Amino acid sequence: MANTYSQLFIQTVFVVKYRQALLAKDWREKLMGVIGNLINETGCQTLIVNGVEDHVHCFFRLKPNLSVSEVMKSVKARSSKWINEQGFLPHRFEWQPGFGCFSYARSQYEAVYNYIRNQEKHHQKRTFRSEYLDLLEKFGIDYDEQYVFQDPQ
Repeated sequence: MANTYSQLFIQTVFVVKYRQALLAKDWREKLMGVIGNLINETGCQTLIVNGVEDHVHCFFRLKPNLSVSEVMKSVKARSSKWINEQGFLPHRFEWQPGFGCFSYARSQYEAVYNYIRNQEKHHQKRTFRSEYLDLLEKFGIDYDEQYVFQDPQ
């Protein structure tokens, strides 16, 4: 739409289903590139995608005529299809339903970017669950404990 200007910085976080189908280090970087390209294909602008064996962080500029749910539905469906087509795992890969979504001001860009870039180092000291609950708390997001991403049994 003409004369529409925006600056919507979004971070999303999503995890593998049951957190058992792990994203192996030998193909994880390629997956992050695929996810970044899928975000760009929606018309949004990928800033960084990174994660560890059980979850992914995406940081991107949201196109104002799209919803975050539309973007994530496409990205998660198409990336899980890609993983399955590559045959990386001996079983079917799926992402857990849902995702976390957090918005940021331009002044927070560098801190969020570096936080996502350093995921592997960050998770040497901290569990995903702890990280995720802190994000929900920091952003004042109400949540039901039964629906928060669960650690593997």
